[in-house]
Amino acid sequence: MRKRAASICGGLRIKPPVRDKATEIHMIRHGKTAANEQRLYCGATDLPLSSGGIAELAELKRQGIYPKRVDLFFTSGLARAEQTLDLLYGRAQRIALPKLAEFNFGAFEMQSHEALKERGDYQAWISDESGALPCPGGESRQAFARRVAEGYGLLLEHMQDGKDLFVVSHGGAIACIMEHLFPDTRNFYEWQPKPGRGHALVYASSRLESHRSI
Repeated sequence: MRKRAASICGGLRIKPPVRDKATEIHMIRHGKTAANEQRLYCGATDLPLSSGGIAELAELKRQGIYPKRVDLFFTSGLARAEQTLDLLYGRAQRIALPKLAEFNFGAFEMQSHEALKERGDYQAWISDESGALPCPGGESRQAFARRVAEGYGLLLEHMQDGKDLFVVSHGGAIACIMEHLFPDTRNFYEWQPKPGRGHALVYASSRLESHRSI
């Protein structure tokens, strides 16, 4: 997800269940797709990874940046997220959380800024600082933020004492969560990880204690 104006995720309310032992949540952005390489808006479109994206993930795995011990796996359910998890951990059992899917760009899907910039509906959307205006046939940024908050809440329901979670999601969804959890520290784009990268969150006694980049 590339378009962003004012902070929309900062008002979300996400409360984890009460747990005693530390839990880590690893949130990883899926590997690169052809849309990433061509700088196209791609949210709901269910693309596979590109050959370059597959090679990049293999190299990141070789570098050992991903946790060796994971107790529960999750994806958004989209092909690029499923394929990323397969490449990193094989056919591990996973739970799909569609609410952690990328922003739905509607009529703007699989098009570039250059191709859209003369359209009035596109200019209205990128100029909307409130986040209330949806893409034609797609989501508004406010609706996206609410959906992602619900998805993260569902993820937190799976927290168990000492169990580490691994989530393959999308750049916009991860950035929205991080912008909420750590307000006034970085903007949306600064929180957005590169393909194959992400953030690890450490919860202890139901409190978010720290985070680190992956």
